[in-house]
Amino acid sequence: MSRDKIVLDGLSKVFQQRRFFRASDGLVAVSDVSLSVPSGQTLGIVGESGSGKSTLLRMILGLIRPTSGTILIDGQDVARMPRHDEKDFRRKVQPIFQNPASSFNPRQTIGAILRAPLEVHGIGDRHSRRDRVVALLEQVGLPADYAKRHPHQLSGGQKQRVAIARAVILKPSIVLADEPTSALDVSVQAQILDLFRRTREEMGLTSIFVSHNLAVIRQVSDTVAVMRLGRVVEAGRVDDIFSNPQNEYTRALIDAVPDHAAVINRPERIATT
Repeated sequence: MSRDKIVLDGLSKVFQQRRFFRASDGLVAVSDVSLSVPSGQTLGIVGESGSGKSTLLRMILGLIRPTSGTILIDGQDVARMPRHDEKDFRRKVQPIFQNPASSFNPRQTIGAILRAPLEVHGIGDRHSRRDRVVALLEQVGLPADYAKRHPHQLSGGQKQRVAIARAVILKPSIVLADEPTSALDVSVQAQILDLFRRTREEMGLTSIFVSHNLAVIRQVSDTVAVMRLGRVVEAGRVDDIFSNPQNEYTRALIDAVPDHAAVINRPERIATT
């Protein structure tokens, strides 16, 4: 049996608010979530907007601190991680965001954007970094000369391919994806999902994939957790949840899966879309 790479135990996040100069009870964004992800597998987290999915992911990334509970990555408590371990953690755990362009410097070329993580972590020399960028562009289906382009010269699908390349350029063991295909049209979405699956398999990545769309989750995940109002209402193997949902909210999500699920099941591999 594979060892759990990520373990969440009783994880909660309450955002404190002030009303008329008084502290309120706070906004409960995540409440008592316990989940685990075995090494090499993908956990899909699905739910409507405001269900706590992104907050959960940001806590795992160490961007916000939990109010209570623990996050263990390879047995290390993220919330209590010593500062001298943070750089190694950032190299090991990489995000893919919904809108990659917001995290790209528009003045930099794609090559510079991809080289930056290698430079920050002191990996390789100028020539080996250039070779790594070219190899990764080809791996995600983009020509090598795209390294000379700027973000505004790329389509949405091409930017997301670059975002995937940047996430894996440090050879992490964990990738956390937050709605990475929601802004793409259906045909491009299919290609990016196919790329995500192939990259995960080739690199043996452990991942969490957040989406509001169960059809998307079904394509990339081994297990799924359904969130509503900050809580996990149902979790299990993807096939089990789809074939025999136990929660009324889960059944409603499955019934709402649109017809484009059929398109996602037949991705067209168009290299540079």
